[in-house]
Amino acid sequence: MNIAYWIVAGLLASFYLYAGGLKMVRSPEQLRPMMAWVDRIPLPAVRALGTVEVLGAVGLLLPPATGIAPWPALAAAIGFTVLQTGAIVVHLTGQDRRIILNIGLVTAAAVTIWLATARL
Repeated sequence: MNIAYWIVAGLLASFYLYAGGLKMVRSPEQLRPMMAWVDRIPLPAVRALGTVEVLGAVGLLLPPATGIAPWPALAAAIGFTVLQTGAIVVHLTGQDRRIILNIGLVTAAAVTIWLATARL
C-alpha cells in the first residue's frame, strides 16, 4: 500500500504542481488555450486556485515524507476531490464540455484518499 500511495500521490502532486504553477504565473491569454474557463473567472481567483493546487500537492507529499503528521495528506486528497468536483460543474455550466481529465483526477484523488486512510 505504501508504494501504491507514493505512485498515485506523486503523479497527482506532479500534475497539480504543474497546473497550479501555471495558474499562478501565466496571463489569462497564455492560459486560455489550455483552460477555456479562464475568462469566466476573475484573475485573482485563478491565482488563488493555483496557489491552493500547489499547496495541496505539497500536502500530499511532504507530511508523509517527514512522518510528522500524516493527516494533512488525507486532507489534501479530500480537497482535490472537492476541487475537481467543482471543476466538473464549471466545465458543464460553460461551453467547455471536456471533463475526461477532471474525472480522471477525481478518481486519482479518491484512490489517494483510500491509500492515505490505509496508511493512518
